[in-house]
Amino acid sequence: MIDLLSGGADRVAGDLVCSAKGCGEPAVWGLLWNNPRLHTPERRKVWLACDAHREHLEQFLGARSFWKQTVPVDELETA
Repeated sequence: MIDLLSGGADRVAGDLVCSAKGCGEPAVWGLLWNNPRLHTPERRKVWLACDAHREHLEQFLGARSFWKQTVPVDELETA
């Protein structure tokens, strides 16, 4: 599992919400990424996405070669 707390995931009132700017929809996906200039290869940061923003956020991260994997939020560790 991926630790959401170390990955910078967005929370509002304890709920996981989409990381897209201005979106307050519940998160359905966890986009795992890392910036190789800043992070070790095994490190994974997490952006959260609703269904509507998943593709856009993956493309944004992919264009920078940061995107690694997308998983359902229930596969992310929230403790």
